[in-house]
Amino acid sequence: MSALGFSVLLSLYHKENFLALDQCFQSIWKDQTIQPDEIILVLDGPIGEELSQCVQKWQRIIGKSLRVIPLSQNVGLGKALNKGLEHCSNEWVLRMDTDDICKADRFEKQIQFIKENPDIVLFGGQILEFDQTPNDSTVIKSVPSTHVDIKKFAQKRCPFNHMTVAYKKSIILALGGYRHHLFMEDYNLWLRVIGAGYTVANLPDVILYARVGNGMHKRRKGFKYIKSEKQLLDLKKQLKIQSPFYANIYFIVRSAFRLMPANLLGKLYNTFLRKKVQK
Repeated sequence: MSALGFSVLLSLYHKENFLALDQCFQSIWKDQTIQPDEIILVLDGPIGEELSQCVQKWQRIIGKSLRVIPLSQNVGLGKALNKGLEHCSNEWVLRMDTDDICKADRFEKQIQFIKENPDIVLFGGQILEFDQTPNDSTVIKSVPSTHVDIKKFAQKRCPFNHMTVAYKKSIILALGGYRHHLFMEDYNLWLRVIGAGYTVANLPDVILYARVGNGMHKRRKGFKYIKSEKQLLDLKKQLKIQSPFYANIYFIVRSAFRLMPANLLGKLYNTFLRKKVQK
């Protein structure tokens, strides 16, 4: 057990797959070189019988270190994570999605980075995307590593892979936690952290396998997403993250992507926004 205590925060809702959840818990608890002090699992509304059985299985395996926070109704990712943050007893909180798989040394690398970089309040890492199993990973979603590069990158795209981030609970709560921002609760929060002048970073290493064979590109299009892009534009201007002229340009470009057919959008993501894995 690491001398630096940390919590792992997850939110689960009924559309998740129980087999993916089982793999997620396996990667968090049994396969890690360092185990977390606690795992906070928020049930974002009723989750159904199969998922409930999976959660109960891991409650028996993990014991008191797994704390389940049930919500009576589905409130969305941002509000669910805010509720989970209230129950995290450690200052450092590591995020995880319930259908992804941590590499075995993820926590060890992140805890070591925290110890070596006391000025950092938020950081993540790189991810390999896969459809069915990690073995079919073909693309890496890379984000910049240094604070300066992250600030520049944040003007155009989300600078962190949400499911990999570690952050200081006190800082996140002081900034108001996650706010409702359709599909972009994380991007919204990262901009506020950067806008407040805190130091951020990303590990250059791949620390997680992210499952994308679940209609991801279909969810990233349409007029609802354009409305969310407008909210992002307004936030950038408010925080003075970007000049109004360039913020408007990126709003137009990003919005154009949301009107493309899902299959074309997927190809563009993999061609221009991802790196091919060399095997």
